[in-house]
Amino acid sequence: MHEYALVEALIGRVESEAYVQNASAVHRLTVRIGPLAGVDRDLFANAYLLSRPGTLCQEAELVLTTEDIDWRCAVCNAAIPFGAALVCPTCLFPARLAGGDSIVLERIELELSAHV
Repeated sequence: MHEYALVEALIGRVESEAYVQNASAVHRLTVRIGPLAGVDRDLFANAYLLSRPGTLCQEAELVLTTEDIDWRCAVCNAAIPFGAALVCPTCLFPARLAGGDSIVLERIELELSAHV
């Protein structure tokens, strides 16, 4: 159930950025969640719906995107095909995880207050 803690941190980060930008509202958030991030996307979305009332995000849409799992050779950076052994076919070095395990706030759409 750490999704609730992640959402609380997300909203806090978004509100901090909105404050810096002198925004009056948040309209949309785009968050990328990799399949190996250890986050249940449905729980994350539900936690967001329950956590946003009373915040600048209370009317903001949450858009969740994903990224592909990306294994690469630790030496030559060659891509390791999905389903293959996690060893570089050329260098024979173990693969390293290069993508698919992150949670990234990609975009915040704000309504900026008019400057007088």
